[in-house]
Amino acid sequence: MTYEPVVTYEEAVQRIQSIGLLPLAPLFAEYPSLSSLTPKEHWHKDDELDPWLWRSSLAEEGIAAYGKFVKKKALLVSREYFPWVHRLLADSRSIEEQYEAGLLSREASKLYSLIEEQEGIDGRALRSQAGYGAKEDKKTFDRGLLDLQGCAAIVISGTKEKEGLAEGKVAWNSSAYETAGQWMKRHGIEPFEGSVAEARELLVTQLQQHASPVALSSIAKALGIPGI
Repeated sequence: MTYEPVVTYEEAVQRIQSIGLLPLAPLFAEYPSLSSLTPKEHWHKDDELDPWLWRSSLAEEGIAAYGKFVKKKALLVSREYFPWVHRLLADSRSIEEQYEAGLLSREASKLYSLIEEQEGIDGRALRSQAGYGAKEDKKTFDRGLLDLQGCAAIVISGTKEKEGLAEGKVAWNSSAYETAGQWMKRHGIEPFEGSVAEARELLVTQLQQHASPVALSSIAKALGIPGI
């Protein structure tokens, strides 16, 4: 399939609304990514044509859920598709029950509790409050966040600027984290109440309109959808 290039934020909004799933970098076979659709020279320019900034705006405006939902890679999922993807990836048990069953790590459970208490918490503050501020604890912190995104328990809801910097000092913006349920509620997105099989069928039906058989098979494998 041929995919038209994307230059402006408005075009990115239209594209994600159209195809439903859009990885930041190449992830699925024969399927586009934000990086493959946009001019390389526009990235990391910190202006309105910078696709790196769009990911946060898409999440902040409720146009798409953003997170490392599959293969530990960043993925944008449209507000239409996300309830189906969430139904496929999420566990029906609570985070505490998943931890007690050995399905989630202690650090993931700890981080989720802090995010749930402070929806939209800045990543720096989260790391500090969780007690993972030391350099050697960064991998543990990152692993906990990946575990939570992989089961769609949390999303990256935007970015926050570092506060308290001295004049003239700069620092990278930090990701903000929010529980998936709160992000959907805040943007008026209803959770999918049907079965996993029904969510799977609806998702595949939509994807077939925009993905080649090879691409569809690659996406299905990543999302744990059998028989495609």
